[in-house]
Amino acid sequence: MSEKIYLWESEMPNLTKEKSEVKIEFDKESNVTKLVEVSNPLIQVFKPEEKINNGNAVLICPGGSYQILALDKEGTEPAVWLNKLGYTTYVLQYRVPDNREGAFNDIQRAFKIIKNKYNHTKIGVLGFSAGGNLCARLSTNFSKTSYHLIDKADKENCKPDFMLLIYPAYLDEGKNKSISQNLLNDKNICPTFIFGTEDDVYFNSIPVFINHLKEINSNFELNTLKSGGHGYGLRKGNIAAETWPLLAKKWLNSIN
Repeated sequence: MSEKIYLWESEMPNLTKEKSEVKIEFDKESNVTKLVEVSNPLIQVFKPEEKINNGNAVLICPGGSYQILALDKEGTEPAVWLNKLGYTTYVLQYRVPDNREGAFNDIQRAFKIIKNKYNHTKIGVLGFSAGGNLCARLSTNFSKTSYHLIDKADKENCKPDFMLLIYPAYLDEGKNKSISQNLLNDKNICPTFIFGTEDDVYFNSIPVFINHLKEINSNFELNTLKSGGHGYGLRKGNIAAETWPLLAKKWLNSIN
C-alpha cells in the first residue's frame, strides 16, 4: 500500500466544504476511476525500484475540468510509468468540484511538503488537462505562497525544476482567448515539455502559452499531432497516447 500524506492537518485555505471521505465513482464506459468529490486533499506516494531510482521526483496532477479527477488514467498510471523510468512520483488529489483557488493552494502546499520531507535532486510537475493548468499556475506563481504559512515546509520555494503539460486546458482564459492573467506573474519558468493534438477542443491553450514562453525566452519543447482528441492518458489504441510518453522520456533524459 503506497503512502498517503494529507496536506492540511488543521486550517485549510479557501474552505468550501468540511473534510470528509473522498467520493469515488467508476465509469464503465470510459474505464476510468473518477474522484467526484475531494474535500481532504492529499498526495499519494509511488516509489521506483531502488536499483533504478534516479533521485528525481514528479508531482502528478490529474485532469477532470476541475469537476472530477481522472485518478487512474491521469494519475496512478502515469505514476507507475514514471517509476519505471526511475522517478519517485506523487499523485495529487486536489479539491474538486468547483474550487480552483483551493486546488491552487493544494498544489503549492503539496510541492512544498515534498521538497521539505524528501531529499530529491530535482522535483518536476506533470499535468493533464485541468491538471496542466494547475501545473502552469504553480510554475508561473512560485514567488508568492497563496495561503498563510503553517509550518517549516511552507518556507520552501515552490518553483518546479521541470514541467510536462499534456493536453493542457484553460491557459487561454484572457480577453479574446489570450493567455490567462493568472499565468503572468513569474517569468523565470522552468524547462517545459508540451504535447497536444490539433483536434483537441482545448488546443488553443497550447499556442497561446507557447507564445508567452517565446516572449520571455523560456526553454520549452513542443510536440503536436493532427489528431488524437483529449483525455487519452497513456492508454493504448490512441496514437497520441502512445506517442507522447516516448517523446517525454527522451526529453526527460535530456534535461535530467
